[in-house]
This record gives sequence, C-alpha cells and structure tokens, in this order.
Amino acid sequence: MPFFRRLPFFLGMLLLSTGVAAQVFGGNPPSLKWHQLNTDTARVIFPVGLDSVAQQVAAIVHRLSRTTLPTIGHRQKKIDIVLQNQTIIPNGYVSLAPFRSEFQLTPEQNSFDLGSLAVPNWFWEGDAVYQETLVSDQGRGRLPFFFNSYRSLWAGEKSYSWMKLRNGSLRDYVPDHYPLGYMLVSYGRQRYGDEFWRKVSRDAASFHGLFYPLQGAVKRYAGISFTQYRNDALAFFRTPLQSSESKAPAAADVFARTHRHFSADEEFPQFIGHDSILYMRSSYKRIPAFVIRDLGSGQETRIVNRAISLDNYFSYSNGRAVYAAYENDARWGWRDYSVIRMLDPLTGDDRKLTGRTRYFSPDISADGRRIITVQEGTDGSCELRLLDATGGAMIRRLPNPDRLFYTYPKFFRDKEIVTAVRNRKGEMALAMVNTDGEGVRYLLPFSFQTIGFPSVKGDTIWFTASRGHEDRVYAWTDGHLFRVFLPHGDPITGQYEFHTGGEGQYVWNSFTAVGYLLDTARQLRLQPLKASDWAAQLSVQGIDSLEKGPSRLLDKIGTADYPATSYPITSHLINFHSWRPYVNDPDYQLSLVSDNILNTLETNIFAGYNRNEQYTQVGVDATYGGLYPFLDAGWDYTFNRNALYRNQTVFWNEMEGRAGFSIPLNWTRNTSFTSLQFGSDIVYNQRYYTGLYKDSFNSSGFAYIDPYISLVHQSQQTQQQVAPRWAQVLSLSYSSAVTSFEAHQFLASGFLYLPGVAYTHSLVLTGAFQQRDSLTNARFTNSFPFSRGYSAENFYRMWKASANYQLPLFYPDWGFGDILYFLRVRTNLYYDYTRVMEPNLGGKVFNADYRSVGAELFFDTKWWNQLALSFGLRYSRLLDPDFEGRGPDQWELILPLNILSQGYSGRAPVKPID
Repeated sequence: MPFFRRLPFFLGMLLLSTGVAAQVFGGNPPSLKWHQLNTDTARVIFPVGLDSVAQQVAAIVHRLSRTTLPTIGHRQKKIDIVLQNQTIIPNGYVSLAPFRSEFQLTPEQNSFDLGSLAVPNWFWEGDAVYQETLVSDQGRGRLPFFFNSYRSLWAGEKSYSWMKLRNGSLRDYVPDHYPLGYMLVSYGRQRYGDEFWRKVSRDAASFHGLFYPLQGAVKRYAGISFTQYRNDALAFFRTPLQSSESKAPAAADVFARTHRHFSADEEFPQFIGHDSILYMRSSYKRIPAFVIRDLGSGQETRIVNRAISLDNYFSYSNGRAVYAAYENDARWGWRDYSVIRMLDPLTGDDRKLTGRTRYFSPDISADGRRIITVQEGTDGSCELRLLDATGGAMIRRLPNPDRLFYTYPKFFRDKEIVTAVRNRKGEMALAMVNTDGEGVRYLLPFSFQTIGFPSVKGDTIWFTASRGHEDRVYAWTDGHLFRVFLPHGDPITGQYEFHTGGEGQYVWNSFTAVGYLLDTARQLRLQPLKASDWAAQLSVQGIDSLEKGPSRLLDKIGTADYPATSYPITSHLINFHSWRPYVNDPDYQLSLVSDNILNTLETNIFAGYNRNEQYTQVGVDATYGGLYPFLDAGWDYTFNRNALYRNQTVFWNEMEGRAGFSIPLNWTRNTSFTSLQFGSDIVYNQRYYTGLYKDSFNSSGFAYIDPYISLVHQSQQTQQQVAPRWAQVLSLSYSSAVTSFEAHQFLASGFLYLPGVAYTHSLVLTGAFQQRDSLTNARFTNSFPFSRGYSAENFYRMWKASANYQLPLFYPDWGFGDILYFLRVRTNLYYDYTRVMEPNLGGKVFNADYRSVGAELFFDTKWWNQLALSFGLRYSRLLDPDFEGRGPDQWELILPLNILSQGYSGRAPVKPID
C-alpha cells in the first residue's frame, strides 16, 4: 500500500517518545530477511520488499530532525527504527531502554481515531501529537474525535482532580494522556512561543529543582504556578464550546450528567426488525456481547459474547451478522490474523468462516450470499474481496489501480460497493466501486476531512464526517448531499454509526463521558449541501501556531534514495541498556539487561534472593529467540542454600551451568486465550558444603535435567474484574540427576478460576503436590506453595489445597503530591491446607497438617502518575503448630507484584494469571 495513505498513522509513531506497546520477543520467523537504511539520524530496519516505505520513513525522520528539533532541543541520539509488517495491530512505540522504535504497519479502519519521571508522559506524547499536527494536514490535533474525550467530560459536568486525569480510573471514563498532553503542550506554544518547552524540558530533565522539576520550570518561564497553567490551558480549549454549553443540553449530555460512573458502550446499532435493534454492548464489568433491544418494551437480551477482536464493528443483513475477529500465530508473536465470523442472532450460533486471513470490516449482502471485506497485505497492498458467505471462499479480487486504502465497504446495489477511501496524499472521499472491475467513481471530492461508518438503505448512503469542530452525520442520495440534523439536540462531541430501518426509523450513538449512548428517533431534518463545496481544511482548534513555521511540512518532503544493505540477524547482539527489578514471591531479583535491536537475544546479569530458603544468588543467563525452539544458556552461583537433615539444617554453596531449550506457544481463538510453554535444561551442579556437615556429604559434581510444562487457558477479562471469570492454570516440573548418583524432585500445581457472586468477584481453587527423593545426595530448589503464614520447609512429600475468594472493596480514585494514587482496594479471603510427610525425621516417620485461614488486602496504585504497582498486607491465622515455632497470628507485607516484567526467560514457566 502506498506510504502516503498512512501518513497520519505514521506521524504519530514517528513522534512518539515513550514506549506504549508490549515488545515481542523473537516474534518473527528466521525466514524473514531484513534490510537497513543507515542515515545520520536513524537506522531504518525493514523486511525485504518494503524499500519504498523505509525510504519514506528515513526521509521524514531526517527532515524533521533538521526542522522541528530546535523547538525541543539541539541534541539528538541516532535511533533504530524497525518496521513490522506481520501484525494486523496498528500501533507504534519508542522504547527508551533499549533506545529503538518499532512501527506496526497495518493501518486501522477507523480514520477518526488515527490520525522519564522528571518529564511526565503527557509532555512527550503531547509534544508528539503537536509535531504530527504541525507537519501534516490531518494530524490528531486537527480531528474533532481527538477532543471528544475532554469535551464529553465538560458536557457531562464531570469535574475530576488533576491526579485522576493523570492516573485514570477503574469505574469512570478518564481520557488517556494523549489529548491532555496535546492541550497542555500546544497551549504553551500558542501562549509563550516555541522556545517555551525547550527551556522547560531542559530544566526538568536536568532536575533544576530536585522536587517537581517540570512544575518548577513551568512556573519559572510562564510566571504562574503549574496549577494555574494547566487550568488556563484546559480553559483555552473549553472556552469556544461555552456557547454550545449555554444552550439546552442534548439528550446524550443529560444522560451523562445523570449517571455518576461509566455506564456502557452501545456501539454499531442496526435494525433487525421494525421494533428491535442489534448492537454491541460492553462495560467495565462485562466483556463485549451482541445484544438485542426491543424498542417497544426496552427489554434487552444478551445473545452471545463477541469473539476477541480489535474493535466492535459488525454488519447485519438478512438474519446474519458478520465481523472480524482476532487470531494469532501460535509460535511467532509478530504474526497474527483477522478472520471473519458469522453470527445468527436468533440462535446465538457464532462460527468462523476464514482462517489465517487479514480481512477487515466485512459487510454481508442483502440476500445473505456474499461478503465484501478489506484485505490488507503484509506488502502494504489493500484491496476489496468478494467472499462466499457460506464458507468464506474468495469469489473475486477487485482491482485497485489507484492504490486506494479502503475502509468500511458496504453493498449498495447488486454490483456496486460504497466505501470511504484514502488516497496517496492521505485525503479521504466517498467512493463507489464496481464489483465487475469497471472502475471507481467518487461521490465526494477528496479532502482531509475524515469519513467513516457508512450505511446504506435503498438509494441513500448515510455516513459520519469531520467538518469544522465536530463530527456529524451526512447523507448522499442520487447525486445530492445533505447535512443530517438529528433530534434530541446536538451533543458537544460527535454522532456516529447512523443506521436506518426504513419507515421513519433511525438509530445512532453519541460519544459521552459514560460511554457511547445509543439513541433512536422517527424523524430528522435534511439540509442540502453542494458537493462542490465539500472540500475544506480541518480546523486547528484554536492553535494558530500550527499555521506557522514548518506547517504542513510533509507536503514538501520527497522520497529518499539511501542505499539499502542487508541487516544480519546477528547484528548488535549485546546491548546492555537498563537495570530491571523483578518480584515474583518468593524470588526477588535485580538484573542488568541487554536486548538486541530485533529483540531476538536477551541477556541478563543478575543478583537475586529466595525467601523460602533465604539464599542469595548471582549469575548470567541468555535466551535466543530467533530460532524454533528458543535456546537458552546460563551460569549462576548460590550462597547459603539449606535443607533439613535429621532435624538439623545443612548449609552449602553451589555453582550451576546450564543449556537448554523452550517452546512457547500462544493461541487466541474465539473468546479465550491459551498459552503453552515447555522445555528443559541440562544442568551441571557443583556443591560446596559448609559448617558442621562440611565433610559428611557427597560434594562431587553432577548433571541433571529439569523438564517442565505450563498451560494457561483463560477467558476475556474486563478492567474491573479482579481475575478472569473462567481460567485454568497447570504447571508440571521434574528435576532428575542423570550422572553420578540419584536425586529427583517433582512438582505439580494448578489453579481453577470460577465466577464469583458478582461479575467482578472471583473464586480461585488451587492444588499442588511435590515429592523429592529421600536420599541425601542433592536438594533441588523448593518452589512448593506452602500454606500461607507458615515457614516453608522442603519435606519429602507435600500436598496442598486452597480456596480463595477475591473481590474489590472500593475505588478511591485518590492520591497525594503527584506521588501515590490509589485506583482500587481489593481483598482475598482464603483457606490453605497442606499435608506433609518426612520418612526419617529424628528417626521417625513424620506426618503433619498445616492449615491456615486469613485475608489479604491489596492496593492497586500508580506511583508518580505513571508506574502501576500492586502491593498488600496479609493476615494469617495458623490453625496448627508451625514447624519452626511461629505464633498463630502472622502478619506479612506482600511486596509489589508487578514492579517490572522479568523479560523473557527460557527457564521460566507460564505464570499463574493472578
């Protein structure tokens, strides 16, 4: 697909400054070959065949560094940019450690939505959006949809604190930091000039003022407090709307004002009869589902949960609904698919029609026999395809000589398809495509106004478009264009997804602070417009500085012609970039981490502590993910390992070297996620006994294997659900000596997640079994999940059963000092039962039960408005004597569960969801 059609999408990625997406380890098959363009500002690494896209990226990065860089500073570090073409997920990010960027090249169908701790993320992302808007004709800062989030808060009279706007909420709709950052950054440039943020960011990054450096810098150069500055910035964007706010509020805005918290998103409503509609409903408590609403009684029937998808779009006709669902390649993380599914709303039957495809935005014909869909290829191509609705087989590929990008195609007449299209300049138009390959005719002239969500009834095409400061509904019929005025008032935000059932029946939705609100009516008003007057520039939304300096610079950037060379997969394998803490009780670790640019080799130099055995450890390990399976190797030295021997504690140090493999597999199908990982290492171990038993044990070195398998299967989960309503976790591991002598240990553990009383509650049942040999030759690491509150001993045989009930208590949405913010407080009530057996403890067979009951109180928080951390307190009542003599009442601090991810470790099994 031509690069220019993706300009609004690419500019957002080019100008990002912090990571916004999970990095995929070893996600591309080795058969994918790479080339590079090496310039003074960037190294663009791309799959063979995407040379034109890479040349455009290189040209834009080079020109931007010369033109817009001085407004934020005068120094620039060369960056590696990796173009990923295997994934269907539109995204992009810049990672600060390692310093690299990845562009995910598949554009999304919805054109309305394109488009460090000292310095907060709102500034970096806000400046990125400003630069994108400055140099392009359709940047997000020119799109009304981009401002809907804050406009909906103002229209709904939602007055949130600064910390809530920065950190979000689990029960209320809070915009992300992109629109907030853009409004703060663009206001600064508008009010104080282009030099303002260069000075502020320089002082903040150098910690000029140890505490709150950015706030201090704003006060220094603006002459007002940061609190006053942000209030002025938000007021600047709200003031032009006050004339609308002074009028009688629209019904959608009244609905938002009368609902305190987020209600639900009601999307893509479509008539399935004269008195009923089918739509997609999702909320913070329940996953997306198809719902039928009876317009007479208002009664709703939930039909079936939607399969996992990238959006909620679907199309209905002749008793069937079709939509695109997400699936992935089990092995390669960067390779995924968009498949078509068909739903019968009356029976709830939801079946898959295609597999391993890249189809988007399907529509079904009036007779239910054909499907039209958008195909987006890994080579950048875009085309319309006609499919058989019975089995999904392709009937015809429609030619695309103009190299258009198609969105939301709809059957119009028997041999015509109406679709919103984007040309090579990034402009949009409404087009009619002939299914017999007789060409394309344009119903509206091309302009940078966004167009989307067309629907067809008879000879009329309804659609939403951006004009001026708002998104509104328009109609085209027999060569005539109309603005559609809907009843119930004009909301300050936008009106979308219009559909008519005929006979004076209309349905649409509006963007509100409590979700997309479905609305219906039996009348409307049409105002004629001249198609020749359609084309217009998008509004700069009051930021006049966007019309100065390098405004619309992209129109002046040509295609680069840098020499392309091969990029070997072995390039820059060692690249240490950051320190990473890792907490997964009982293991605590701090690592110095290295990742290569293609993210196929991860190396860690680490120091760690195990709370069960109270030993410390240092070492190095590496995993290579560029092949199948993953290969791993490592070395470590452990101090003060210990085990029980004849009622005495034996201490020793040990050294281990290992090499092995792992195979991670992941499936996303229908409504669930499944992960399977298995592998094994061959390990050489050398022990060094200390203390009283220094000369009593065999200290010769030996080798052992440690095969493992882990399986996780879970349903979708909403943001308020403490855990999935349905999930299973199973982990098996076995360690066995293969040289010198006999030693072995087996561990099995499992979790079963079940629905609780309420949708946000969870019942979790767990079980575990571990057995080791009764010899004294060697002891393997004890990872058995002992009953909470007790000292964790490594007995010969152990069983465990546990029941947990998790539920949220309340959502504080409160913080202090821009340091700590509380999103949720939740609890877990539990009962643990462990039974142990030791064949020779003091010359006797030892059997004992260790039971405990208790409660855990967890705090889901954000620190410094960015870092999500969960920590808690645990009280355990011990119902049986502790082996080491602990008292019956035990209090424990549950350290952060998620400081940072461990990265990929070939030896680490899939962790339980909890």
